[in-house]
Amino acid sequence: VTPSEGASGGPGREWEMESVLALRGLVLLRDSVEWEGRSLLKALVKKAALGGEQVHVLGCEVSEEEFREGFDSRVNSRLVYHDLFRDPLNWSQTGEAPPGGPLGALQVTCKRAGPGPVTVALDSLSWLLLRLPCAAICQALCALGRQHARPGGGPAGEPVRVLGLLHGELHGPGPRGALSSLAQAEVTLSGTGGQASAHILCRRPRQRPSHETLCFSILPDLSLDLQGGPPLEPHPDPHRPPVDPTTHLTFNLHLSKREREAKDSLTLPFQFSSEK
Repeated sequence: VTPSEGASGGPGREWEMESVLALRGLVLLRDSVEWEGRSLLKALVKKAALGGEQVHVLGCEVSEEEFREGFDSRVNSRLVYHDLFRDPLNWSQTGEAPPGGPLGALQVTCKRAGPGPVTVALDSLSWLLLRLPCAAICQALCALGRQHARPGGGPAGEPVRVLGLLHGELHGPGPRGALSSLAQAEVTLSGTGGQASAHILCRRPRQRPSHETLCFSILPDLSLDLQGGPPLEPHPDPHRPPVDPTTHLTFNLHLSKREREAKDSLTLPFQFSSEK
């Protein structure tokens, strides 16, 4: 993937986001009440669709019309939408709901995928976690990549990328930790002063995990605009004297020459000598 020279954040930062998109496996998008993540999810879906990928969307929290809003015809034509919002349990018995309920929909999301790279967008993992056991969801996510096989029973194709939107405040440390252990990348949304930022944790094979923080905004056409580095931390006041952390200690951290000689001359109780 070639970095975009026109990004306001510079080609280096565009390349960092592109490298996250190039990862296969689970990419977690963690949002919060203050910083919603569906706009970022849709921006990444648009990037994948315009890059020639097949995109499957498992829609749970909003209607298909609302999710497709803002996409042009090029993107919408490449989206395969699996609707769990209208009738997740098939109560109306119209046959539109996938068999097996939400878990069955997650398991068969990519069965109709053809050859080539595939991206699956889960909107959202939180909706699934509140209705299904965490272990079942983790097993389905692990099996999702293995389901993408070539037509005719050939060898498995390129692994699937899964973009999972997670509302972190709704879940305890157990489910969050389980999903984190499966993720190839985690994008945590935050910000200060109205400026959104994304903390990116990448786990690449045979490499140490890398951390990066990028400021961004979502344009009206759902394009991702990177805006340089994170906000700078406030500098300490040069007119305020530094605080000595050893001021009020009840013991001395340093020994004088006489105290050091007295310490060295002591015989430890477990030390053997000619007198013992």
